[in-house]
Amino acid sequence: MRRLSFTRSVSNPAILSHIRWFNPTEGHRPTIVHKRSLDILHDPWFNKGTAFSMRERDRLDLRGLLPPNVVSEQQQIDRFMVDLKRLEVQARDGPFDPNALAKWRILNRLHDRNETMYYKVLINNIEEYAPIVYTPTVGLVCQNFCGLYRRPRGMYFSAADRGEMMSMVYNWPAEQVDMIVVTDGSRILGLGDLGVQGIGIAIGKLDLYVAAAGINPQRVLPVMIDVGTNNEKLLKDPLYLGLQQHRLDGDEYLAIIDEFMEAVFTRWPHVIVQFEDFQSKWASKLLQRYRKNYRMFNDDVQGTAGVAIAGLLGAVRAQGRPMIDFPKQKIVVAGAGSAGIGVVNTATKTMARMLGNNETALQSARSQFWVVDANGLITEERENVDPDALPFARKVDETKSQGLREGASLVEVVQKVKPDVLLGLSAVGGLFSKEVLEALKGSTSTRPAIFAMSNPTKNAECTPEEAFSIVGDDVIFSSGSPFKDVDLGNGKIGHCNQGNNMYLFPGIGLGTLLSGAKIISDGMLQAAAECLAAYMTEEEVLEGKIYPTISSIREITKQVAAAVVKEAIDEDLAEGYREVDARELQRLNKEEIVEYVEQNMWKPEYPTLVFKKEY
Repeated sequence: MRRLSFTRSVSNPAILSHIRWFNPTEGHRPTIVHKRSLDILHDPWFNKGTAFSMRERDRLDLRGLLPPNVVSEQQQIDRFMVDLKRLEVQARDGPFDPNALAKWRILNRLHDRNETMYYKVLINNIEEYAPIVYTPTVGLVCQNFCGLYRRPRGMYFSAADRGEMMSMVYNWPAEQVDMIVVTDGSRILGLGDLGVQGIGIAIGKLDLYVAAAGINPQRVLPVMIDVGTNNEKLLKDPLYLGLQQHRLDGDEYLAIIDEFMEAVFTRWPHVIVQFEDFQSKWASKLLQRYRKNYRMFNDDVQGTAGVAIAGLLGAVRAQGRPMIDFPKQKIVVAGAGSAGIGVVNTATKTMARMLGNNETALQSARSQFWVVDANGLITEERENVDPDALPFARKVDETKSQGLREGASLVEVVQKVKPDVLLGLSAVGGLFSKEVLEALKGSTSTRPAIFAMSNPTKNAECTPEEAFSIVGDDVIFSSGSPFKDVDLGNGKIGHCNQGNNMYLFPGIGLGTLLSGAKIISDGMLQAAAECLAAYMTEEEVLEGKIYPTISSIREITKQVAAAVVKEAIDEDLAEGYREVDARELQRLNKEEIVEYVEQNMWKPEYPTLVFKKEY
């Protein structure tokens, strides 16, 4: 579980001479375009604005259509940033429009006219703007999407398109798509059913695939599958842009998803599809339905689990113990939806591997979890318990011996179990009340950990201020959305660790792409989580830092992607990527794999454009 070594450049040029690199940036090779004049200026994929050189202006019939002064990329960015700071407040639609939404609106306008510059701004300011293009602001964007909609981005497949999806998929202009993020809008963050407006989450996720993983933005596709909505407000809204009918369910619903998957994999056989924000009743079922036959994963189930595992392992290290002690941790989990059970399943498998990876080890691992949902502690006495949660239902005799019962409240469970970890994936803001946090003070751990992982910010189970002020200065705190660190006085800082899925999903996608793996295996996901867990130094974790800063996301993603590639090779799943075949991948050592990943990360640089007429 050592961190893969990272090299910024190749110290020995011969070290990788046997690999025929393919670089998505296409080096400095000119890009052939089939449009010119105003058509180029209106195409965000190729538009450079005032940065077009005079030679390009002549080649592309742009002379006279732009101000005469040719400016550099940096000058463009400087000018945009000045405007952004000035317009942040002016762009607000009245006093109730949050400033973050105003920032999103300004950035989106840049995205609409110049993608290269947009991603350069995003990458260079990732810590500031990741919360704007992704959680928590993306939740506001989805809630207001119909009013914010200006121009199309992505594709929409609906229940009205049954039987037409195979032909529809060819309407997308890109010949190659590497990454699709798809949602049905049924459970957007913790905001519920937002219908067609949920496409905002797919757009935001893909922005991070580009910024963090260097996936070429011309090869990503956000997708909305509109099967209706059960949101009564949207059903009655005359301005709603989606199907105004109740959601399809059962076999009718499955038929729509099946048709979509067949269509996209027919046109792009090597595409990777990430399922995002599907309601709990379908998330795990769809994952199991497709994962053995398609390159796909569900970030809510598997990505959230991986990030949580990395944090849980980090919490063990922060207690001054080795990660191998993880199976000794007592963990109370608040939330039994797809994310909560996904985390518990993955954590159980991780513990079981450490204990010998047999049935006895699995049972021992399961006994370390107490799962609490809206109806209280889940035990074997519960009627109609969700099949996914059933393996974690506590035994009746065992529960009674602990002074607990079926349906015991979260406060009661924390008081009796005295857990090392309190893990929240409930989507219920403030669930970790003063009473719950007071109960956690009785933990048998000298340094208990709190994971308030629900998004967006208003759904966090508690704030870091509440955690540190009630439980104590030594608590380990992590959240799903960003919070500021807490000043504890006397020069001490209470670190707020953001357990953000963006630490993993870009690397999982990039590693799968570059390995050419046929499927995304549990081992590949585990390798990603363990790489992230080992990323922090011993000194950092003892200070209470269990996740790195967002500012280093591209380097983290390189390491995670390299770990995924290596695991795919070890499992004999790798088939290679473009000119690099499986045999060549197998000859790479860890350092070379990291270099291979870095060489294949897209960078936002303007290419030289050459016009060629289509015949």
